[in-house]
Amino acid sequence: MAEKRPERLAVLIDADNISCKIADALFEEVAKIGEAAVRRIYGDFSSPSLSGWAKALPNHAIIPSQNFANTTGKNATDIALVIDAMDLLHSGRFDGFCLVSSDSDFTRLAARIREHGMHVYGFGEQKTPESLRKACHRFIYVENLAAATISPDPAATNASETSMLPPSKARPLIQKAISQLDVEGGWVFLGAVGSQLSKLAPDFDSRSYGHSKLSSLVERDGTFEVQTRENGAVYMRAKPSNKSAAT
Repeated sequence: MAEKRPERLAVLIDADNISCKIADALFEEVAKIGEAAVRRIYGDFSSPSLSGWAKALPNHAIIPSQNFANTTGKNATDIALVIDAMDLLHSGRFDGFCLVSSDSDFTRLAARIREHGMHVYGFGEQKTPESLRKACHRFIYVENLAAATISPDPAATNASETSMLPPSKARPLIQKAISQLDVEGGWVFLGAVGSQLSKLAPDFDSRSYGHSKLSSLVERDGTFEVQTRENGAVYMRAKPSNKSAAT
């Protein structure tokens, strides 16, 4: 059987909106998803504020799109990014897009790409409006990427020191995902839970709760049971009540 090729991705970066400090971690994250076949960045690189990105370009083979700020307040960069995205979309050469921006102006672009049956992966700050986050299949917070570059152990046991949110905040969403997969409350495949979580909340990420993996998050919470079976597959369920366990 032929090996399935990785997703061909177009990575489009809004330099005005994202810090160059996450460049290394960004492309490491993209590599987990697929192949960054196109790497383009948009902004006015004559501006001193983008000098960091200018230095990062050769390290990741990013092609810059220079957009001079001829008039203050005009979004020439956004328009250039959207035009290129539509050209790439209609070329039919890609499986998905990575839109790297916290700007809600790209919400319609993300929705349009989804309408064409392609995956949309968003990367932005926590302040990103919900409209853009929900328009993507997955939305990854750059704060999680930045934290990974600072701490060599993102799954640190003391979650309160590394997480943006307490693990208990994830509990209702995980419980909802389990109930939608198995209404009888039995064991469910952990991978299926992860997929369901992405459908319920595209921005769900165990790293937001101080854990590198979903399995460590649910184990740490204490509300769930995790079981690794002989074939290596990991299953989980909500812990039964004392009454149910006795029965």
